[in-house]
Amino acid sequence: MKNYTPKEIVEELDKYIVGQKEAKKSVAVALRNRYRRNLLPDDFKEEVTPKNIIMVGPTGVGKTEIARRIAKLVEAPFVKVEATKFTEVGYVGRDVDSMVRDLIEAAVRMVKEEKLKKVTEKAKKIAEDRLIDYIIGKRKKQTKNPFEVLFNYPSAEKSEETEEESMQYKREEIRQKLRNGELDNYVVEIEVTDTSTPMLEMYTNLGSEEMNINLQDIFADILPKKKKIKKVPVYEAKRILESEEAQNLIDMDEVIEEAIKRAEDDGIIFIDEIDKIASSGYTAGPDVSREGVQRDILPIIEGCTVMTKYGPVKTDHILFIAAGAFNVAKVTDLIPELQGRFPVRVNLKPLTKEDFIRILKEPKNALTKQYQELLRTEGIEVKYTDEAIEAIAEVAYLINQQSEDIGARRLHTVMEKLFEELSFNAPELGGQQIVITEEYVKEQLKDSLNKYEVNKYIL
Repeated sequence: MKNYTPKEIVEELDKYIVGQKEAKKSVAVALRNRYRRNLLPDDFKEEVTPKNIIMVGPTGVGKTEIARRIAKLVEAPFVKVEATKFTEVGYVGRDVDSMVRDLIEAAVRMVKEEKLKKVTEKAKKIAEDRLIDYIIGKRKKQTKNPFEVLFNYPSAEKSEETEEESMQYKREEIRQKLRNGELDNYVVEIEVTDTSTPMLEMYTNLGSEEMNINLQDIFADILPKKKKIKKVPVYEAKRILESEEAQNLIDMDEVIEEAIKRAEDDGIIFIDEIDKIASSGYTAGPDVSREGVQRDILPIIEGCTVMTKYGPVKTDHILFIAAGAFNVAKVTDLIPELQGRFPVRVNLKPLTKEDFIRILKEPKNALTKQYQELLRTEGIEVKYTDEAIEAIAEVAYLINQQSEDIGARRLHTVMEKLFEELSFNAPELGGQQIVITEEYVKEQLKDSLNKYEVNKYIL
C-alpha cells in the first residue's frame, strides 16, 4: 500500500468529493491503521484486525465514491457488492462467498497488469523479432513471399556465410521499416495461441454460485496448446504478438500468490444497500433476503477461509465498508453480531445548495468541466457565469426537496437536460464560444421547473 498520512488521504479525497469530513476522516484513519499494522512484528500483526466502517446517509452524498477513491488512492484490491443480490444458503441467488471470489479476481487483474507493465519493453523486442521471422517466411515455408518484391531479395544461391549476412541485412532493413511504420498496412500471416477455450458452468453445493472452469486449465498438462493462423495488418500483428509475448514472460503462479496476499492484507469490500437486509420487524412470508443473509455474511466479516479457484483466501484482515440510507430500517435493526463487526459508524449529511455549488466548481472531475471538455472536441468553448452555476445548484436542490432526494445524482439529470439542445446541435456550431448564463439555465430547464413546481421558488 502507498504510504499516505491521514491528512494526505483527506486532501486527495477533497479533490473529488465535497464535504463529508467525518466520513473521510474515518476511512483515512482506517487506511493508516492498515499501514501501521504492516510495520508490526509478525507474531503481533495477526492480532490486529481492521476496524470496519458503516456509513449511514441518503443516496448520492458520496458513500460509494469515498470507498472507490480510497481503494484507487492506495492501489488496493477493491470490489463493490450489493447486499440485496445475496440470499440465504439454500435459496436461488448469489452466495455470499462470491464477494471474496470477486475480490481475488480484482487482485489478480491488478497484479497481472503491474507485472505486464514491467515486461513490456522486453516483450516488444521479442515480438519484433518474431514478426520479422513471419515477414521473411522463416517461421513458415511459403511458395512465394510477397515481401520479396518489396525488398528486392536476391534469388541466386549463395554460400552459407554470404546467405547469413544477407539474411541479417534483410532483418535489419525490415526492422527499420517496422519502427518507421512503413509496413503498417501490409498484411502478414502469423501464428498465435487460440484462447477461445470452452467453458464449463457448474453450481456449487453452497448455494447457486456459478463457477466457470476453464477446460484448458484442467487439461493444460495433457493437451498441447492449440495454434491458429491469422492474416492481419502489420500494425495489428505487432499488438497481438506483443500481448502474447508479455503473457508468456510473466509467472502466473507468482501473480496468484501475490494477489492472494494483497487481497488478504489490503483488500477492501464495499457492501452497499446493507439497510435493505436489516429487518425492522416480523414480516409475513419467507424472509430470505434479510436475517438469513446477515447470518451468512457474518462469518465472512468475522474472519474465515473461502475457497476460490486460485486457492483458499482468509478474510480476517480484509477491510469491510458497509453503507446504506437507513430510511426505514435503522442500524440497530441489524443483528447484534453484525453490528459488533462494524465498530466505526459514520453519519453522512444531506447535501445543501452550497454543497451543490461546490460540487459544480471544485472537484477535478466536476460535471461542468466534463461538459466543457466534451464540447471542446466539437470546437465549442463553453463558459459559465457564477450566477448560472448558482442557478443550476438551486434547481437541483429544490427538485430534490420537491421529489425524491437523490443527492448529487440530481446534478447529472439537470446538467444533461441543460446541455441537451447544445449537444444535439454541437457539430454545426463548431468554432463558437457559448456562455451559460442564469437566463439560459432557466430557459433550458423551464419544463423541469414547471413539472416539479420549482418556478415559484427561483423566478
